Parts: sequence; structure tokens; C-alpha cells
Amino acid sequence: MPALYKGLVGSLLVASQAQSLDEDFKTFVHTFNKDYGWEYNNREAVFAANKAVVERVNAADTGYKLAINEFADLTGAEFATMYGGLAGKPNITSMGMHQYGGAALPDSVDWVAKGAVTPVKNQAQCGSCWAFSSTGALEGAWQIATGKLVSLSEQQLVDCAKFRWGNNACGGGLQPHAFNYIKQAAMCSEDEYAYTGTNSLFTPCKASKCANPALQKGALTAYKYVDKSEQALMEAIMQQPVAVSLEADQDVFHLYKSGIVQGDGCGNTLDHAVLAVGYGTDAGKKYWKVKNSWTTKWGEDGYVRIIRGSDECGILNGPPVYPVVKASGVAEIQV
Repeated sequence: MPALYKGLVGSLLVASQAQSLDEDFKTFVHTFNKDYGWEYNNREAVFAANKAVVERVNAADTGYKLAINEFADLTGAEFATMYGGLAGKPNITSMGMHQYGGAALPDSVDWVAKGAVTPVKNQAQCGSCWAFSSTGALEGAWQIATGKLVSLSEQQLVDCAKFRWGNNACGGGLQPHAFNYIKQAAMCSEDEYAYTGTNSLFTPCKASKCANPALQKGALTAYKYVDKSEQALMEAIMQQPVAVSLEADQDVFHLYKSGIVQGDGCGNTLDHAVLAVGYGTDAGKKYWKVKNSWTTKWGEDGYVRIIRGSDECGILNGPPVYPVVKASGVAEIQV
């Protein structure tokens, strides 16, 4: 084939690919109602890079699939900054440590199926994942103790459990810091203290305006960290949903669609708080089931499965933590 002809074919192929990418990006912009202004070309370049990652991973036998979702115009670092929110280090010596007690562990646990998990929520562009992870753990513990599943207010934590408690509202925080606040406060329901995903230095705490708190002061009596072992976390999850932390700034996480996350695509530099709601096995592969706070459009209807046995995404490193609750006339939930 003459060199001139080869060059022409190559040029036509490049032009065709560029046209296809441009059409794909326009579809993305329309689907997710994006509006970039002067940053359009930069966002298209990021989209192109993410699209290439999706195609490369999905063509390989990884055990999971990625997809173009609403976050496909963000780099991993941008995504973690906007939709993460884990910040600080817990004082793990201040509370009890849950260590594996040797009990027989069931092959699978699913608190979603058991009715102890509220529907998947949306933290939006606010680094409040710590609040969602905390309310999720408390919602589960309370349902198991009382039989009542109530959706608790993340906005209350964002507005009220901030600076003096060691959190920074939409700028990040930690689940134990949220639990410290809840130990001395009544918790409003989602309905009475709705989520806005915003906060500023001058945003007041409105918890006192809740006419009927969902949880009275004293309902949360303590919290426990979980020893950094797979069996300890399994045993903790066996009793209730557990707040955990992950690294979420990698492509495997922010573009995740389905399957079991595994391999070297996810690190263990923790930047995102989520909720472990179960574990199980699929086609011989052991996994953790984790509830996220990025709507049901992300992942498996808002959930992700993460391989067990390798501390994938740093899930054991937080360390995991769960609340101990006590309702009037109901024994405390703890091992």
C-alpha cells in the first residue's frame, strides 16, 4: 500500500474517531444536563480520557464493569474533592475495639434484604460522605434494636456537628466525630431537617426546631472501632451495618457500574466514607456489599461490591466503626 494512501486512510480514521468522540460527548452533555461555558473543551478532554479507561477495562477480564456516568467529565482527583469528604484521623484509643470473638460466621449477610437500610441517598457536590456513612450506620442499628427504620438527617450533622466536633461540614469529616455529637444530641428525621448539600461558616444549627426528633438524646450510647481483620469486620456486619472508609479517587470507583471490584485499580489512601451492609459470595468470589451516597444511578443501584480477602480499596483501614444504641426497654446492640 503506497505511503500516501496509508496516510490518507489514517487521517480519515482519526477524523472519524474525533467525530465519534464529539458526538458521544454531546450526548453525555445532553443526558446529564451539563453546562460548561468556556471550559467545554477541557471537560471534553477529561471525558475522552475516561471513555478510554471504560473501554479498556470493559474489554479485559477484570470481574467488574465501568460505565460513562454523570462523573465521567471529572478526573479522579476532582471527583474525590467534590464527592468524597473523609478528613482527619480518629482517636482509636478512645473507644472500645471489636475483635473477632471466634463465633461461627454465616456465609452471607444482607441488611438491605433484612430491611435495616434506608434507600440510597445523594450527597451531591458536598464533601459530606462522613455524615451519610454515620446516619446509615445509626439507621441500621436503630432498626435492629426497635424494628423501626427511620431516615436520619445528614444536614443536621453538616450544620451542627462541625468545627467544635472536628468536622468541616461540606469540607469533610469523620464518622466517630459525628457519633460524638450524636451522643449528646437528639437526631432529626430527614423529613424534618432536609438535606441541602450546602453549608457555610455562618449556617446555623436548626436541630432545635425539630418538633418530633427521630432519635432522642441518649439513644446512641457509644461506638466501637473494628479490628483491622476480615473476620472481625464480618462478625461486626453480622450484628449490624458498619461505617467504613475507602479510596474512591481511582477510575475503578468513580466510573464503577457493576461486578466485584478487585485487582490493583483501587488503592488504600482513604478519602471516602460509606456503609458496609453485608457480604457474600458470587461465582466463588467473596465480596463486601457497600452502600454509597451518589444516587441509584451510580453502580449497582447505588451499591458496590468489593472483593474480600485483600483489603481492597482500604476497607479494613479506617478503621471500621459502628454505633451502640439503646432504646427504652431494649438491650444495647453490641458484641
